[in-house]
Amino acid sequence: MKFHLQTVLVALGLGFKRNGHIFLAIVLGVILGNYINAHPEKISGLIPVLDIVGQAFIRIIQMVVIPLVCSAIVVGISSIGDSKQIGKFGKKMLLLYTIISLAAVSIGAALVLLVKPGVGIQEFITQSSATEIQAQVSNYLAAQHGQLGNILLEMIPQNPIESLAKGDMIPIIFFVLVFSLALSKIGEINRPIVSFFESVFAATMKVTDWIMILAAPGVFALTTVAVATFGLDIFSTISKFFAVLFMGCLIQFCVVYPLLLKCFSKVPVTTLYTAIIEALLVAFGTASSSATLPLTMACCEKRGISHKVCSFVLPLGATLNMDGTALFQTIAVLFLTQAYGITLEPIQIIQVMLLAIVASCTSAGIPGAGLITIALVLNGLGLSPQQLVEGFAFLFAIERLLDMIRTMANVASDAVVAAIIADNENEINYDLLNNPEQYKEII
Repeated sequence: MKFHLQTVLVALGLGFKRNGHIFLAIVLGVILGNYINAHPEKISGLIPVLDIVGQAFIRIIQMVVIPLVCSAIVVGISSIGDSKQIGKFGKKMLLLYTIISLAAVSIGAALVLLVKPGVGIQEFITQSSATEIQAQVSNYLAAQHGQLGNILLEMIPQNPIESLAKGDMIPIIFFVLVFSLALSKIGEINRPIVSFFESVFAATMKVTDWIMILAAPGVFALTTVAVATFGLDIFSTISKFFAVLFMGCLIQFCVVYPLLLKCFSKVPVTTLYTAIIEALLVAFGTASSSATLPLTMACCEKRGISHKVCSFVLPLGATLNMDGTALFQTIAVLFLTQAYGITLEPIQIIQVMLLAIVASCTSAGIPGAGLITIALVLNGLGLSPQQLVEGFAFLFAIERLLDMIRTMANVASDAVVAAIIADNENEINYDLLNNPEQYKEII
């Protein structure tokens, strides 16, 4: 199959259409912030106003975390339990998604510990803020130290409503998981409750979409304040963060996915990547695995993977399998702990990794959702996003480009799992898959 320029142009066009306002906000924020940094006496009163705008944006993001997480878990698990294909495909799918996610967070943690992208960021964080957060995390972790039994007990809520009111994410997730599994086992009588949460999930996704519209002024404010306070040197420092995430996604593409295909199927990795190239490029352009889903299904079905497999695995993958997001959240949280001079023990790093997997599974397949559910991972360290506004400013400055990259990983891993299951179940047409010249154009 020829690599058509039209495909690339469509991807770039989608990327500019959906993300142009974010890129423009970053550029304008850098320009204004650099001007204020050079002439602080001329617009001194603007920084407090922009700081309020940036913090308000982060508060709005945190507002949707609990309904998004709860509804995503209920909808995802209940849909698996209700599916007639669960016995045949479901166990393999969940096993493969688990392996991919564990590989992603392990790679992310290893790269952060090796490269240390957060080291050197301390100069961009106020000493009072760093001291306060270090003390809070230390107290939180000290309370957990040597109390494994109590930690496990704290995961089980005595009163789920109280946990909701306090925003204790781990007990909330435990309850919702148990509740969702019960819903999946009681048959059609669960429809009123599941329909309610489907509506909540759809509404929360719409709210998240609105939040991403507000992302332009939010990112503009955060970028302006960061550059005005610390100068342009801040971007050379966070470039290590970007490099670590890019390297992690590259390892997933070039090592993890090929190994899975090699170990569990006879599907050639280069052939599969060729078959889904349009979906990967549109995933990059839209930064949305949900928006890319129809194209992903079209690429897989029209190039050899059966509709039976695609219709079950790919929609669930677009909801539950977010290994690129789990990789990002692991790197981001460990980056922030390094930036604030917080030392984590191995057990805490493992906790961050596991929470990143859970948080990624609850991320809607839309732009920016991964940065929203990162609050869940921070909660596992006793922190909230409001306390990390400066760190979030670093992340938001390059968030959209990172989102585009990790969405490609999310979409590719869905296709890899679909190909493996199709191969195992004899639901793949190798005569078509192995002959790219016979592929029909998707875009």
